[in-house]
Amino acid sequence: MAFGTAAAHPTRLLAASVLRYGLLVPAPSCIVLGRSSATDAGERQPRVAPARSFSSAAAPRSTPPPTATKEADTPPSSTSDSPFHYDTQPAPDYDPSQHHSLPRAFGANQYMHIDEKLRQDLRQLLWQFKAPIRYAFAYGSGVFSQGTTSPSGEKPMVDLIFGVTYTQHWHSLNLAEHRNHYSFLGRLGSGVVSRVQDDVGAGAYFNTYVELNGMMIKYGVVNLDTFCRDLTDWDTLYLAGRMHKPVKILRDDTRVRLANQANLLSALRVALLLLPEEFTEQQLYHTIAGISYMGDPRMNLPTENPHKVANIVANQLANFRRLYGPLTETLPNLVYKGDPARVGPEETTLLQDMDPVRRGNMVRRLPKTFRQRLYFGYQRKWQIPHGWWARRSRSGSKVGWAGDLSSGLRRTWQGSAGRCAG
Repeated sequence: MAFGTAAAHPTRLLAASVLRYGLLVPAPSCIVLGRSSATDAGERQPRVAPARSFSSAAAPRSTPPPTATKEADTPPSSTSDSPFHYDTQPAPDYDPSQHHSLPRAFGANQYMHIDEKLRQDLRQLLWQFKAPIRYAFAYGSGVFSQGTTSPSGEKPMVDLIFGVTYTQHWHSLNLAEHRNHYSFLGRLGSGVVSRVQDDVGAGAYFNTYVELNGMMIKYGVVNLDTFCRDLTDWDTLYLAGRMHKPVKILRDDTRVRLANQANLLSALRVALLLLPEEFTEQQLYHTIAGISYMGDPRMNLPTENPHKVANIVANQLANFRRLYGPLTETLPNLVYKGDPARVGPEETTLLQDMDPVRRGNMVRRLPKTFRQRLYFGYQRKWQIPHGWWARRSRSGSKVGWAGDLSSGLRRTWQGSAGRCAG
C-alpha cells in the first residue's frame, strides 16, 4: 500500500511500510528503549543488539556479473554459502509530509546521550525563546567531544538549529524579544530577514556569538519544509550533511525524525558505494563522517585540523554505532563477519555485496536531487542523449557498472556540498 493511502489503522500500516522500505529500526530485534524518568524525547536511549553476522569460514564465492539483458532488480544467482539474503525491495514512494504519527520505537537510534548538566542547560536555552520552535538540535564540539581543546581554555561555542513552521512570523517574534541577536539586517524587519533566509543560500539564517544563560551559542533558523526536503532529496546538503553525524535532539518532531531516518540510510548507502568489499566498522563511520567535508574549502586551510574527521569518529564511536548500527540491519547486501557485540568498532569487520546490480540498486535509492546530479555527470561523460535517464526507471543499474563510481560520487558530492560540513 502506498504511504499516502487512507486506512483504518494508519500507524500500523505505516510501521509495516517503512519497515519494508528499510526506514524503520525494528524494535524487537535491533533496539530496546531504556526506561528513564526524563520526559524529553532525547532521553529515550536505544540499545543496539547484535547484528546478523556470518562465520569467516563461510566466505562467499565470487558471483559472475549478470548479462546486459538481465533486469536490474533481478537477484544474481546466489550460492548456498552466500551470507547475503535478499527480499524484494521496491523503490520507496516516500513523502514524509503525509505522515503525522509514528511507532514509538521509530528513529530511536537518533537519540544521543550527553552529560546531564549540559542537557539541562541546553533545554533551558530553548525556554529563552518565546517564538515557537518545532524542532531543535545541538551539534558540534560544544556538545560532543572532538578530542581537541581551545588554547585559551575557553569552552567551545554551542551550535544549535531551530526548525520553525512560519519563517517571517518566527523572526518577527524573535526580533521583538532578542533584537541584539541580529546583525544590521534586523533593522530592516522580519520580512527582509526571512527573505534572505529563504531565497539566499541553503535556507538557514544564523545568529552568531550570542551569549545566553552564560553560554556562547550560534543558532540557525530553518523552515521545516526546507529542512525535510534537504533531508530527503539532498537539495543543498547543508543540513543533511550535519545530520550524518551524531546530534543531540532537544525538541523532536515526527516529520523530521522520519525524514532524517531516510537521510541516515542514504548516507550509509553512499559510504558503502565508496568503500571496498571488506572494511571495519570504524572505517564505515569515518567514511560517513568524512563525506560531509568533501569539497569544504576550510579543510584546505592551514588553521584547520587535518585529523578533524578522525577525531570526531574516535571520540564518538559509541554514538556512531548507536546511530548507524541498527540501520545496517535493514540492508540485505551488508553483513558482519563475527559478532559486533563481542568486539569494538575498530576490530569489527563488515562485508558488502559488490555485485554491480546490487550497487546499481543502491544508486537508484539515493536522494532524488543528488541522484539526478550523479546521472547528469555520467550523461556528460558518456555523451548520452538528453532525457535518456528519465525514460529508464532502472538507470541506476548502468551507473552501478561504472568502474569509477566512487570518483563519480565524490565529484557529485563536491559539487553539491561545499558548504555542508560543520
